[in-house]
Amino acid sequence: MIILKLGGSVITDKTKEGSFRKKVMDNLSKEIKKANKQIILIHGAGSFGHIHAKKYRLNEGFSRDEQIHGFSVTHEMVQRLNSMVLKSLQNNGIPAVSISPHSAVKLDDHKLVSMDYNVFEEYLKKQFTPVTFGDVVLDKKLSFSICSGDLLAMALANYFKPEKVIFALDEDGIYTSNPKIDKNVKLIDSTTIDELERLKTLADVHADVTGGMSGKIETIKNISKLGIDTILLNGNKPDRLYKVLVGEDTKSTIVYGDKK
Repeated sequence: MIILKLGGSVITDKTKEGSFRKKVMDNLSKEIKKANKQIILIHGAGSFGHIHAKKYRLNEGFSRDEQIHGFSVTHEMVQRLNSMVLKSLQNNGIPAVSISPHSAVKLDDHKLVSMDYNVFEEYLKKQFTPVTFGDVVLDKKLSFSICSGDLLAMALANYFKPEKVIFALDEDGIYTSNPKIDKNVKLIDSTTIDELERLKTLADVHADVTGGMSGKIETIKNISKLGIDTILLNGNKPDRLYKVLVGEDTKSTIVYGDKK
């Protein structure tokens, strides 16, 4: 089984509120179908979630009444994106079902307290493809906060111990610095957790309340500690996802799991 995270920067235009990149998602759905692998799919919130979450400062927890409205609006927006992702998968012959963190996850001061893994297991046993996503959720200490797609990827990897974890990004993989602002960067083809510890990545310029690439690297380090390989690839480039799903070489970054 493989855990696949589709970044919000791939399936949405993060500079435009509620902008779904249907053609990109349809291409990814075709590649997932063609690979014919059992997967749990996670997708980011992109411009459907981050803009409102940042506006209402939802990741900081409850401090004023207008945040209640902001929470509701943000949840509706990410549910809308999830419906479009499901539709794309289903149109390409994938029996996708949605599992919302809103009802399956509990946090306490941003940290995962519990997650209903049984529902994922039951759907997998019945040959469905579970789909979950970054969402706003209740938080014991803060009243509410954000459950990111990366947090979900880490939790699911820890529970299911998949063959590998794949992150589809809007870049070719991990670079020596931020490729959006540094023209002299180099793509890191492969690395280990020890080398990743020394890597510094600058923050993305777009609205992202869940840590951007720096937060993702922290997630990957934790997945590596489980002995699981993580592969980062460009979801906008045709066939790269398919090749990684089936184990073929392609342009990407692989972070080897710590096998100690």
